[in-house]
Amino acid sequence: MPMNLSSDETAAWIRLTLEPDLGPAQARLLLSVYGLPQDIFSQSTMQLMKHLDTRLASRLAQEPDEPLQDRINTTLSWLSDPNHHLLTLADPTYPSQLLEMHDPPLMLYVNGRPELLSAPTLAIVGARSATPAGQANAHDFARFLAGHGWCITSGLASGIDAAAHQGALKAGPQGASTIAVLATGIDLVYPARNRSLAHDIAEHGALVSEFPLGQKAMPYHFPKRNRIVAGLSRGVVVVEAAVQSGSLITARLSSELGREVFAIPGSIHSPLSKGCHTLIRQGAKLVESGEHILEELRPPAQTNLSFNQAHIDPVVQRQPRDDAENSEDNSFKTQLFDTTINHNDISAVLDAMGYDPISFDVLQQRSLLSVSNLNQALSVLELQGHVARLPNGQYQQQRA
Repeated sequence: MPMNLSSDETAAWIRLTLEPDLGPAQARLLLSVYGLPQDIFSQSTMQLMKHLDTRLASRLAQEPDEPLQDRINTTLSWLSDPNHHLLTLADPTYPSQLLEMHDPPLMLYVNGRPELLSAPTLAIVGARSATPAGQANAHDFARFLAGHGWCITSGLASGIDAAAHQGALKAGPQGASTIAVLATGIDLVYPARNRSLAHDIAEHGALVSEFPLGQKAMPYHFPKRNRIVAGLSRGVVVVEAAVQSGSLITARLSSELGREVFAIPGSIHSPLSKGCHTLIRQGAKLVESGEHILEELRPPAQTNLSFNQAHIDPVVQRQPRDDAENSEDNSFKTQLFDTTINHNDISAVLDAMGYDPISFDVLQQRSLLSVSNLNQALSVLELQGHVARLPNGQYQQQRA
């Protein structure tokens, strides 16, 4: 279980993640210099100005303003539920596999069983506009693997994600359950139609988010969520995916972390097979059954559940999609980003970036964009292939 922190210690961690204009890289730098969050907020403005601009240093040296304090109090109230937890970077139970990432979340909100985050885990991801066959595969693979000791991680989206969560839960109390990583605050469910599924996951598995309470889904949240899905997992199984999709970003992140990448092949005529076929050509392992995955990864546990015993629930059906979720589908991507992104932001990022690798914080300083606008612009540029995120966390413009 997460370690017990005093109310003041917990409030300091919450404040660190809620401070506007304090990026996560800056927060990690301050932690490395001063220790714990309460130590950061006890520093003088002059001390903090060694690492921050004057305005932000002055803000951190003062007591939080009323709106920020209200958000801190709301989070402390949420934590009064015994099933609600916070895992901080300083917590011994923080999942060690996330520490292999260059940008581990400062803090994770957990609703359910926090111990699952350190369990042997496999991710199953794929298209939201999945075919019935693709959803059936995700469900059956997840049920089989959960029955053999692998906790199934996915993103609670429609289509493949939902089917994978449902399949893992169908493995029953002897199964390894499932983790849903959210692109919203943990008190929200997106898409709303998965509210019942989210309730079941919170009861038998774990809901996880790095976003603060009340945070609605934004397009740039999905790649950030995907990196946690990849980071938690020993490997990722891609069921159906278009050539340009968030699922392929998850697969790339997994590969960069040295994790296994598996892909289920499909029809050569299906657009939702092309992403999987691309991964296979790039070296992903082609799998046609759960047993193929167990051949590559020693199963952490054995049960008597047979793959052929798994069946498709009536709820594993093709579902209509929500707009923010569609931002990861290539056919919708251009339309969404053209209507929500300020093209001046895109130009500012490219001008500030040049062609040499650059960190997020330096890019923010050069572009003068807010953290949220820069995140969104980078997500668009990455998905369109104009910018690449390097293994060390820096970004680099791709030459035409």
